[in-house]
Amino acid sequence: MYRFAGSAYVPYVRKWSSGRGAALAVVLVALLTALTLPAPGAAADSREGEAAARPYSGRPVHFNGWAFDTCEAPSLATMKAWRASSPYRAVGIYFGGRGRGCPRQTNLNKQWVKSVDRMGWFLLPVYVGSQSPCVTVTHKRRYAIGRDPWRQGAAEARDAVVRARWHGMIPGSTLYLDIESYDVGNRACAARTLDFVRAWNRELRRHRYIPGYYSSADSGIAHLERARRAKIGDLPTVVWFARWGKKPSVSGEPSLHPRAWMPHRRIHQYAGNVKESHGGHRLNIDRNRIDALVARTWE
Repeated sequence: MYRFAGSAYVPYVRKWSSGRGAALAVVLVALLTALTLPAPGAAADSREGEAAARPYSGRPVHFNGWAFDTCEAPSLATMKAWRASSPYRAVGIYFGGRGRGCPRQTNLNKQWVKSVDRMGWFLLPVYVGSQSPCVTVTHKRRYAIGRDPWRQGAAEARDAVVRARWHGMIPGSTLYLDIESYDVGNRACAARTLDFVRAWNRELRRHRYIPGYYSSADSGIAHLERARRAKIGDLPTVVWFARWGKKPSVSGEPSLHPRAWMPHRRIHQYAGNVKESHGGHRLNIDRNRIDALVARTWE
């Protein structure tokens, strides 16, 4: 059997508990696995909206299209309505971190992840942990990175891994660290922030997750680009830059070299705090154009 995911059909095997159906299921799984396993060193599938035959493929999952994020994960009824009537096919979820604006996620759990995955949604898991000591929004400074950013960054990465697994997002998933806008001109503060980010990335990779990074284009992303040019290691695999009021595009971002984190490694958040209604359900969202990696889930 096949189910629709984005713009393509992917293999889906119904679960049987016993008897002839169970034997048939085993044969189907084996056949589908043989057909979809990538060659050694194969890259993520880059076709628009296609999940690269999840979950049988070991490749990272790639999505090219439109995404939204909102502070609290919407209800399943809202997700179903938006899947049927909106242009969006990916959603950002704030699955962990002490700095989240909406720490109480009423709807978000493993069953929610499984349900929206079956609807055909792609997931952008966002972790909002400790923030830069010189973060622009002053109330965020109560979450400031401490004096040992390497140890703290690694610890929060392990927390992200535990929470991702609890939500059903498996190794091979891309998890996005949210670092809000900060004063990159404060050299000591910026250095501590970058050390925290690098430690988070390194520890995430050790657990076989892919590190993504969200920040303001003119602060965290510009700082990251300078680190890349300086050939500093342990940088994220994917970047998600916030630049509002500009035409949605993953290319042409002035804070990034045209070939940096290209292809298929960028997300542009181009509008924020926008109210939209689809299928009779209204949300306050940020809008994103994505050509990047997303989460992998068990079915």
